[in-house]
Amino acid sequence: MDARERQSGETGTARDYEAVPRSSPERPLAQPSSDPSVGSLATASSTGSFCVALPAPVAVDEEKLTLLGHAAPIFGDEVPTVSERADGATDSTALPGFKDHDNGPSLPEANASLTFPTSQSPWYKKMFAFAGLGFLVSVGYMDPGNWATDLAAGSAFGYQLLFVVLVSSVMAMFLQYLALKLGVATDRDLAQACRDAYPQWVNRMLWIVAELAIAATDLAEVVGCAIAFNLLLGIPLWAGVLITAVDVLIVMAVETKSFRAVEVLVAVLTGVITLCFVYELIKSKPDMGKVMVGYLPTLRTVTDPAMLYIATGILGATVMPHNLYLHSSVIQTRAYPRTAPGRRMAIQLGALDSTLSLILAFMVNSAILILAASAFHYGNPPRDDVADIGDAYALLATSLGAKAASILFGVALLAAGQNSTITGTLSGQIVMEGFLSIRVRPWLRRMITRGTAIIPAAIVAAVMGREGVAELLVLSQVILSLTLPFAVFPLVHFTSSSRYLGKHANKVWVSVVAWVLFAVITLLNINLVVQSIYTGSFGGM
Repeated sequence: MDARERQSGETGTARDYEAVPRSSPERPLAQPSSDPSVGSLATASSTGSFCVALPAPVAVDEEKLTLLGHAAPIFGDEVPTVSERADGATDSTALPGFKDHDNGPSLPEANASLTFPTSQSPWYKKMFAFAGLGFLVSVGYMDPGNWATDLAAGSAFGYQLLFVVLVSSVMAMFLQYLALKLGVATDRDLAQACRDAYPQWVNRMLWIVAELAIAATDLAEVVGCAIAFNLLLGIPLWAGVLITAVDVLIVMAVETKSFRAVEVLVAVLTGVITLCFVYELIKSKPDMGKVMVGYLPTLRTVTDPAMLYIATGILGATVMPHNLYLHSSVIQTRAYPRTAPGRRMAIQLGALDSTLSLILAFMVNSAILILAASAFHYGNPPRDDVADIGDAYALLATSLGAKAASILFGVALLAAGQNSTITGTLSGQIVMEGFLSIRVRPWLRRMITRGTAIIPAAIVAAVMGREGVAELLVLSQVILSLTLPFAVFPLVHFTSSSRYLGKHANKVWVSVVAWVLFAVITLLNINLVVQSIYTGSFGGM
């Protein structure tokens, strides 16, 4: 029995369904039971290689099946009909858009490993079962790569680009919703879905692009941690880069306890970041009237080339490709019932958890921009050219009149970098296993991912110093901008089609919004890269 089949022990969940090889003489096709209280359903795959036997105890009542152990509605859902029951039980393998696959679940060591409350449990217990997943996703939206663009925006234009931070955060919430829905509805992560739907040459291309995005993400996080070590402890940048290799050992030690332990660690680090910026905002004393006006759209954002350039940088650096792969996988660590009502419940609760966590990420990004605006743009003397993280650290103590402001800024940067490395290495494992069906020991996969970031970062830090490291951070963000459409397109493609998601596919208006969003992201990122090549910078950095 693999991890996907380990469920909460309730009758009618995925543990009751067994793949039976059609060619095996020892294991013939399932036959209807002589017991009238036991129903049986067998479906054959499109290739005819196996069938799925569903010996679920049922009691028929007015064309509805009341699953034993699931008599009560789950989170407000009605009792499933016969068709819903069959769809809920088999849609992860029988969706017509996907080729058959039996390569195991996503993140097999953690898949369905966290117990789930019974159907009779109150809704808040079910909600708590999903708590923590959103933190894993939200850290990607407050990583060191976002800091420089937010600092540049606040320093150059005050609070005026807060509206762009708001829009980019809403876009992130929408895309993460699609990602978790894909994982829940298909029992596949985004990489596995691509592997089971697209030709091999397309998958190879998408895999290379995804690996490039993860390497760029990890590079930004390594650089951010190295800068934090240098600012706080005076450690040389090249040495700080090497120290980040220890992150892999920390993640491994925590994950050996449980996947929940990883989530707790991420939540604690996120709390540290939040508290640091609460202090920073109290000391900076921003004009809240101007702050609120900053969240309103202004025509100048698109008419002023300099403002449009930085606004594009914020949008391009906010939505992270690796987060889409990550979320579609980690949502499956919960042992929710793999039935139609169970999947609907998981989508609802997962979306709520994700949205709440991304609101926190939005607040942190807003805080960075507000801090830069109040401390530098409206400071005494005013500064409109602060985009480097090191410069911001050095100037905060003077601008706010407190050394603690600089120290806590560095602590928050270190926590953000450490947080993001955890999710980046998990994403690397998901992408390799999903696209290539290669099972690599997690510690080896993470060492490979971290090595691809540490080696160039250490060389550049040793040869070129802080200026070179800052340029490396710029390069990582340009790479992420280039790779983002390659993750968004398949996500929108799958979730918009009933061939891939069955009854969980997007409604028409949601699909329209998703495709428009993909077009906007692609055009903005193309514009950003073109402008980066033309000016030699990225998002004002």
